[in-house]
Amino acid sequence: MPQPIIAQDATLRQFGQSLAPAFSLPQWKYFVTVLLGLLHCDAAHTLCGLLRQVAVAVTVSGLSRFLAQAPWSVEALTALRQARFEAQVALPVAHAHAQQRAQREPRRGRPRQTVVTGFLIMDDSTHVKRFASKMEGLGFHYSGSDHRPMPGHSLFQSLYVLLGHRLPLTPRLYRRKAVCMAEGVPFASKVDLAEQQIMTFQPPPGTHTHVLVDNWYTCRRIWRATLRRGWDITGGLKSNRQMRVVAPDGQRSWTSLKDVVATLPPESFQAVVWPNQDGGHTVYAHLIRTWVKKLGPCQVLIVKPTADAPLKDTRFWATSRLSDSLDQVVAAAAQRWDIEVLFADSKELMGSDQYQVRTAEAIVRFWALGLCLYQYLDEQRLRLQEQDGRRRTLGEVRAWVREQHATLLLDWIHHRVQEGDSQEQIRQRLKPAVP
Repeated sequence: MPQPIIAQDATLRQFGQSLAPAFSLPQWKYFVTVLLGLLHCDAAHTLCGLLRQVAVAVTVSGLSRFLAQAPWSVEALTALRQARFEAQVALPVAHAHAQQRAQREPRRGRPRQTVVTGFLIMDDSTHVKRFASKMEGLGFHYSGSDHRPMPGHSLFQSLYVLLGHRLPLTPRLYRRKAVCMAEGVPFASKVDLAEQQIMTFQPPPGTHTHVLVDNWYTCRRIWRATLRRGWDITGGLKSNRQMRVVAPDGQRSWTSLKDVVATLPPESFQAVVWPNQDGGHTVYAHLIRTWVKKLGPCQVLIVKPTADAPLKDTRFWATSRLSDSLDQVVAAAAQRWDIEVLFADSKELMGSDQYQVRTAEAIVRFWALGLCLYQYLDEQRLRLQEQDGRRRTLGEVRAWVREQHATLLLDWIHHRVQEGDSQEQIRQRLKPAVP
């Protein structure tokens, strides 16, 4: 049933009002309309599909202009979301520092500094558009689901995770160089986008930042940009990367990771728990302190599903944290999976790959509005987990919120009946924006 804005619950209303400064009053009406539409839409997340879920006097052409032409800024919206995020994590960060101070052992001299770490995770995702031809920014990008390059858009995304709280940052549209030349826009590689994100991101006060990337972004520029900011970095490595090996006679040489792992006996690998949403599973890992070409001194993590697994099932990571234990390095590397969950939730729940808008700005704005809903649902997820201690997925939280909205809608209909409204009057007030 279409949802009237008046029947939304207080938490969604307060969330929308906190972001209202990014919009004018007419724009804010469309913003709330999109939030409700994304929340309740189970069909294709096109503009018509969203407007069929809301009972509000807006039009498809008006929503299209809101996404493509209206003078509001995705960056300003992200700034408001980040300010809201920082206000929510300020108390948990203070509690984490206090807990570390209470647990540290007394010793002579200056006390050891407490550290609360947030993870800045970066990756890209392909949004396949098999039949699109008139959208800006279209190019061929590798699709993991299709296992080949597919026509569509490439979304570069950063996710900041701190003490269980998640903040998706401003989405970026990556264009291939040929597409940039055809559309007359400056070219920026994925590494350029990642470096810009590292140099511009401002973490919450009292926190330390750990950057997590996959092997596409583990390069000299990203590594050095992270270290210049005084942060740590953990990134995936391909098996052909070169690392320094010291022979028993002291001779140093460069050897590929695949050659190194071939010399390691199964006894070198230790069983550890790889954390995940289901509690974790056992893998076999080996940690080497060495020097990786173009990165410098680091620790290399080698992970296999079994101690005698072949090379094709072996994964590699490098971390700038030279003193971390095996369990700590494994925990940091596993944290990177959060952005894969973000991509999956965005596509499945917010329809981030189902848009039917043409301009590049409208596409990025559609992504940004979906991330607003993601942040709202994540806030509700944490609130529900604090109440009963049970872990929930974002899909479960979305279903729970929709149940609350259904109850509020029935209460509203009951109230209108008591106020004397006829069936036809109620039906008109619940008329969807698009039949």
